[in-house]
Amino acid sequence: MTEAPRETRVLEAVVSLVDSLLDDFDLVENLTDLTHRCAALLDVDAAGLLLADPHRQLHLMAATSEQSSDLELFQLQAEEGPCLDCFAGGRPVSVPDLPLEAHRWPRFVPAATEAGFASVHAVPMRAAGTVLGTLGLFGADTGDLNEADLLVAQTLAHVACVAILQDHAPTPATVVPRLQTALTSRVVVEQAKGFLSERLHVSVENAFGLLRGYAQAHRVHLTAVARSVISDPDAREAILSTIGAATRAAGLTRGVHTRSPPSVACASSAH
Repeated sequence: MTEAPRETRVLEAVVSLVDSLLDDFDLVENLTDLTHRCAALLDVDAAGLLLADPHRQLHLMAATSEQSSDLELFQLQAEEGPCLDCFAGGRPVSVPDLPLEAHRWPRFVPAATEAGFASVHAVPMRAAGTVLGTLGLFGADTGDLNEADLLVAQTLAHVACVAILQDHAPTPATVVPRLQTALTSRVVVEQAKGFLSERLHVSVENAFGLLRGYAQAHRVHLTAVARSVISDPDAREAILSTIGAATRAAGLTRGVHTRSPPSVACASSAH
């Protein structure tokens, strides 16, 4: 079957993402889907989304893989990188050839190239005059984004803003509380990923896939499943039983431990 033109695929992606906002949607799941669609539409190898908290500190909100997640987190730890510059300036930052920018980001560039990336592009997420975060795009090959690519990336960044702020038209007074709600959801999902990874002896990335798969199969919000794993012992055991049986059948896990997860409050304080 011939692949549809990119313009058609962009429209289909936007319509699908916006349609999901009209239902009772899960924010983390929606933004994770958005990063995957963005990577596919722009022919980049990975994408990640950083969101600011009320104190203007950036946090990882969604990513296509643990590799892109690690690179986004490295930028935060090193306090340098294209996504941080994009957030600070409120404008797109395009880096078509990373090694040429080693003088600009002496810690980030070696880490990115070692991870297999040769180009990085970042676009701001903005609402009500406030930069909420950035959408980062990571390519294994050198190359710039053309105007059409940037427009697609910016459009999907706008969709991300709508997902975060979709209840009402945003104002400066309403933006900050919603950012905190979004970040709290991500903390719960991250902790559940780590717990499942340890309990099931699978990678964190596979743990996230299992969590998403369970949520989709049972038509439950991803964040709700994650919260059950962390804070509801009865629901946790039922979820682990279902996921554990499937992973053992597929040969992905060696067994299940019995230790309970740390509290969500502890995870929140770690961030």
